[in-house]
Amino acid sequence: MNKVVDNADTAIRDIGENATLMLGGFGLCGIPENCIAALVKKGVGGLTCISNNAGVDDFGIGLMLKQKQVKKMISSYVGENAEFERQLLSGELEVELIPQGTLATRCLAAGYGMPAVFTPAGVGTEVAEGKEVRRFNDKDYLLEMAFAADFALVKAWKGDTEGNLVYKETARNFNPLMAMAGRITIAEVEELVPAGMLDPDHIHTPGIYVHRIFQGSKYEKRIEQRTVRARN
Repeated sequence: MNKVVDNADTAIRDIGENATLMLGGFGLCGIPENCIAALVKKGVGGLTCISNNAGVDDFGIGLMLKQKQVKKMISSYVGENAEFERQLLSGELEVELIPQGTLATRCLAAGYGMPAVFTPAGVGTEVAEGKEVRRFNDKDYLLEMAFAADFALVKAWKGDTEGNLVYKETARNFNPLMAMAGRITIAEVEELVPAGMLDPDHIHTPGIYVHRIFQGSKYEKRIEQRTVRARN
């Protein structure tokens, strides 16, 4: 199976209307920038996006929100995006906010082939509304369903032609979990090397989980919030 594709446009070619997507990254670190740009250019809409955060107004998922391509966001942190806030308050965007650990665990469950997990996070709060609560060892737990995503879009520091991936630092937070969980996983990498060039002990995502891979370009090192000290 040849996993290498030429570019992001080719990689996302069959992502259509109303698809459910997982998008890796943490804040603005390790997000699949090239795939997002290709989706913006394609203009596909009605998307359900599962991501730790919703980007900012002019970067990341924020670009898709600006074009109103996103129907529903499933996230744990969305505080940096004014357009997200506007669409939420106006009723244009459906939003499911869930605890960050639950988000990670539901991704993990999907990757492991488990239909659901029990977690104590959210018990007794709005998060628990409409969900089964079961008691184990004198403690209540919520039943949370594993995610079902059509595509997982992830970004790695290095990858090889067999789809093995290595992430760098913070970018490792959600990308490995989502790479396991998508029905079709698309990986963009800063550097694509021949198979056998990566140290097996350093591989974070085995190639068996990756269906398409390409070397991206023009990656930006954005900072969500910059705090500086005034000059004397």
